Amino acid sequence: MRTTTDFSPLYRSFIGFDHLAGLIDKAARADKQSSYPPYNIELLAEDQYRITMAVAGFAESELEIESKQSNLIITGTKTAADDKANRKFLHQGIAERNFERKFQLGDHVKVIGAFMENGLLHVDLEREIPEALKPRKIAINGKSLLDDKEK
Repeated sequence: MRTTTDFSPLYRSFIGFDHLAGLIDKAARADKQSSYPPYNIELLAEDQYRITMAVAGFAESELEIESKQSNLIITGTKTAADDKANRKFLHQGIAERNFERKFQLGDHVKVIGAFMENGLLHVDLEREIPEALKPRKIAINGKSLLDDKEK
């Protein structure tokens, strides 16, 4: 039995962290979405990731990958096949239904590329932190630069 969790107290008690509380709330709601198609998320190296999705039965032309704002949206749309109406399945274990899978990307994560191999769709991602946001060492030189500017 699944119970729902109320995250509204987070909004009341964490001032300035409403974005974080919103992400937790969104993740809890996303947990209820369909598990089709199955996928893996791998850490390949520091700041390099790969999403691998099982898309058996889909052609490359039936898949669409879109990166919009901080979301990655992968959509699979099966084309209507005339021969499917004539086929009679005794068991159909391979799902041939349309899907849309959304992933929330972290700050500075971008899609590098995608490829298909053996019925698996691989989407490579990389986090590129801008130089201005990277930590930097500050030299101690014994005098203030502000004093020089005032003169």
